[in-house]
Amino acid sequence: MSRTMRLLLTFAVVLLVPLPFAAASEPMHFYPRPANGLALTPPMGWNSWNHFGCNVSAALIEREARAMVASGMRAAGYRYVIIDDCWQGGRDANGNIYPDPKRFPHGMRAVVAAVHALGLKFGIYSDAGDQTCQGRPGSRGHEYQDALRYARWGVDYLKYDWCNTGGLRPRAAYATMSDALRASGRPIVFSLCDWGVRQPWRWGAAAGGNLWRTTPDIWDAWRGRRGFSLGVLNILDRQVGLGGYAGPGHWNDPDMLEIGNGGMSEAQYRAQFSLWAILAAPLIAGNDLEQMDAATREILTNREVIAVDQDPLGIEGHLAYRHGEAEIWVRPLVGGREAVVLLNRGIRPITVRLSWAELGLPGYLPLRLRDLWRHKNLPVTTHGRRFQLAPTSVLMLSETPLRPQPPAAKS
Repeated sequence: MSRTMRLLLTFAVVLLVPLPFAAASEPMHFYPRPANGLALTPPMGWNSWNHFGCNVSAALIEREARAMVASGMRAAGYRYVIIDDCWQGGRDANGNIYPDPKRFPHGMRAVVAAVHALGLKFGIYSDAGDQTCQGRPGSRGHEYQDALRYARWGVDYLKYDWCNTGGLRPRAAYATMSDALRASGRPIVFSLCDWGVRQPWRWGAAAGGNLWRTTPDIWDAWRGRRGFSLGVLNILDRQVGLGGYAGPGHWNDPDMLEIGNGGMSEAQYRAQFSLWAILAAPLIAGNDLEQMDAATREILTNREVIAVDQDPLGIEGHLAYRHGEAEIWVRPLVGGREAVVLLNRGIRPITVRLSWAELGLPGYLPLRLRDLWRHKNLPVTTHGRRFQLAPTSVLMLSETPLRPQPPAAKS
């Protein structure tokens, strides 16, 4: 059965149960898990699924890890090399999970060691159910056993999916794996993936998660739906109002980056990167790092945009203005600064006025604006400024308030 069909069947079962009843059915003894001290800024890395799907192997993971270094991505802040579904070979007579011996002939520990030798961290995938979304062994009933196995391999990050989970309650199931990871004795970032169905932003941190998916899978398109998957704008719309649930150590995750996979324009890929940064979202690339072109590399390694995403204040940006196809998103940064994304969702050029009111600032205050894609300071101004936006594009700015100049003395 295909991944899409499995996800759709899972959704069909979930939607039969009203959310309030499902939440009320959680065990009464549930208690919030303490923070694990990890992912104090949104994780940055690469995941195999968007581009390679099930075609994973030791050779592929090691090539992509080397490309992360050679491309400058490691220097720009990317750390995690994450293998998604289909690495599993089965379980031995004692129930221990092992990788596919043909694709990983030297075992998973050798792959992890190769990634660590490059100064990177290693992430792995499992599922809370009996089987993963692609029919490989899941972790249900083996949570502590699998967590210990991952720790012995040297795993640093776990993405935990939600296929084939009949009879399980998500908050309790994710908390069980969180407890198992802690008991393993190794610090492992915990990424929850129930596609936002049970509103994990409300309970993900309490279940021990460091990040949680807020949406169905992303599709490499500007807008629209393809089966279970959504385009960038459809995913963006689902982030409105979720900012209060995010912060250092616990992040909303609108799914991976599609930059470089070929379904959108360069301007649209810059837009996704800018919007994910303003949302304080994990920056998990999903392209072929070994084959990416210069334009893709330039987007993924824009350090000024990355600095916004990684801002230690950890406040997610919010939608401050919407009119027609125009939107303005604003995010507070350390030092009293703000980042701003002006978005043109539509297929025609538009003019957008950025008013200081949208920034929560008085009009008389002079601001220094900086274009984060052109790497250029704009003239200091007050009250507001108009900008021309090309179709399906963004302008990303940072703003720094300056001290108002006193009026000139009369002679």
